[in-house]
Amino acid sequence: MTTPGPRLDPPADSSLPPLAELLDTARVVAIPMRVRFRGLLVREALLLEGPEGWGEFGPFQEYDDAEASSWLRAGIEAAWQGFPDPVRLRIPVNATVPALAPPRVGAVLARFGAVSAVKVKVAEREQTLADDVARVAEVRRLLPQAALRVDANGGWSEGEAVTALTALAEFSLEYAEQPVPDIAGLRRVRNELRRRQLPVLIAADESVRREQDPLRVAREDAADLLVIKAAPLGGVRRAVEIVAQAGLPAVVSSALDTSVGIRAGVALAAALPELPYACGLATVSLMDGDVTEQSLVPDDGTLTVRPVAVSAELLDRYAVPDGRRRWWLDRLERVYAVLAEDVR
Repeated sequence: MTTPGPRLDPPADSSLPPLAELLDTARVVAIPMRVRFRGLLVREALLLEGPEGWGEFGPFQEYDDAEASSWLRAGIEAAWQGFPDPVRLRIPVNATVPALAPPRVGAVLARFGAVSAVKVKVAEREQTLADDVARVAEVRRLLPQAALRVDANGGWSEGEAVTALTALAEFSLEYAEQPVPDIAGLRRVRNELRRRQLPVLIAADESVRREQDPLRVAREDAADLLVIKAAPLGGVRRAVEIVAQAGLPAVVSSALDTSVGIRAGVALAAALPELPYACGLATVSLMDGDVTEQSLVPDDGTLTVRPVAVSAELLDRYAVPDGRRRWWLDRLERVYAVLAEDVR
């Protein structure tokens, strides 16, 4: 299904549901991971139920209240406003390989089924470039036709990034995601790769965290494409607008969400006028649990745009202990206050 572009109406509402309404419906879960990912073996998230369904509020614990307010805005959009009309109903997705030893790569890839692209985590602390090369080589051996991306999560210095991407370029990388931490560094690494005539595109991910960041990435010619996530950008509608203003191709990715959060990512990918790359939205395959009986996991390399029915039994099964629930509810109250001030 294709149309000239997404209909974003109704426009984002500047009002917020009452805090009491959020607290009444809040459920906090802890989902175990099959493998360590982003340093986590358990992913915690707070879910909210509104008139349009469920939304997810799951900023990582190190994020402060101001940064977390965009995540709450996104969760409220999903549950109280719903999503814009889609321009496509199936979203191509990539597999994601954590920073594992090569013998474990095959088992991880098997959980994703047939995919045309793979993102490989690199630059993990206490690992070496040799570890990264071996992991990427194993993926290429197992999937010789797949598009390969690497994701450093800003873990390299500029010199390390150039050295690593020079070594990894032999595997025909599609792009390298956030090789260094900051926008100026991205631009310098990108320019050096061009000077060396290495055909590795640079994608900005961690640099795309607040509304002004994507525009700065584009303005400073620091990246070839953007990796965007609905929650850190404040929801689907805001993210669509930011991509339009930045004028760069976009890859939609997840923030290690449950299927509720993945549904928002799918809505974002479905609303973008163009979607030139497979999206990083298949990460529920890395989890050993979920909040729905019908998880949003890929079928023949794609995710279908569809509702997510949250299971009361699974909410109970994965509920956090009282102390963690109190921590999340306190955080919700603080972040709500920041968001309420912002929308005045």
